[in-house]
Amino acid sequence: MSPLFLISQGDPSGIGPEIIAKTFAAGLAPDCLVMGDVAVMRRALRQCGLSLPVVQVSRVGETVPPNCLPVFQVPGIASGLADLALGKVDARAGAAAAACITAAVASIQAGEAAGLVTAPIHKEALHAAGVTFPGHTEMLQALAAQGGALPPVRMMLANEELRTVLVTIHCSLRRAIDLITQESVLQTLRISHQALQRFGIAKPRIAVAGLNPHAGEGGLFGDEEQLHIMPAIRQAQAEGIAASGPFAPDTVFMRARHTDAHPGEFDLVVAMTHDHGLIPVKYLGVEQGVNVTLGLPFVRTSPDHGTAFDIAGSGRADPASLQAAIRMARRLAVN
Repeated sequence: MSPLFLISQGDPSGIGPEIIAKTFAAGLAPDCLVMGDVAVMRRALRQCGLSLPVVQVSRVGETVPPNCLPVFQVPGIASGLADLALGKVDARAGAAAAACITAAVASIQAGEAAGLVTAPIHKEALHAAGVTFPGHTEMLQALAAQGGALPPVRMMLANEELRTVLVTIHCSLRRAIDLITQESVLQTLRISHQALQRFGIAKPRIAVAGLNPHAGEGGLFGDEEQLHIMPAIRQAQAEGIAASGPFAPDTVFMRARHTDAHPGEFDLVVAMTHDHGLIPVKYLGVEQGVNVTLGLPFVRTSPDHGTAFDIAGSGRADPASLQAAIRMARRLAVN
């Protein structure tokens, strides 16, 4: 039997249910099960003008008929989710999104599925529901904790041309600078190296982007490179990791970008802050971008976009990034 992958429904007021519906209708998720709400998924199919039977399963791993959209109705989520206004922040939607993620992780930890693909959630809706995590990454890290110890995790955004991993994620820029230490950079390099080896790259080439303009220009524009980033690179090199830099952040992504006409110099770029690392990948097109959480004891991928409240319910949402996330999850589960 093929491994089973769970898809958390995401915020029911966003485009998550629509892109899931389109993916199942296209026959591209035969090995997947939606953790969500049956009525929400039926509404999504109607919004997209699709005709596909929605089958409610009673347990994860249950055999389902072909050519359907199977849904595990997550216990405890609010009733009437399919009646919520689309494109609006709602605490009930945020609570339901969190419950779907929690249920999916519990099933994976019980050995019932091979990995998780998460549809987009809305951070304001989570906050309105009293969920304290700023995003998927931090929530999944907490759910994967063992004995109170959080596993070290990192966010990777990848497409066919570029991969980038972040040292810091969802925090203010002022706070991010304080979090850039020799240990945090070194830990990121170790996690990135191991992840690329799982991708089948035996000797990954990792470029490290600086924090400051021109990577500090020898200390003229800041000393974070000299105090924290360079020592981490040297330690990583001593451990056999092919890390190099720090390079100027305004040019290193061009050097790493891989196309048929221009093979990239590096397999991955480690960036210090959220926007430094994600803008280059997203500029290349969110339709093929995939968010991967590295360091978890299970596979987790996600589309490279948010809930898109402005088009929710219109049936216009592009499912390509979700489909790329499913393909990535399959690849990681095999390696």
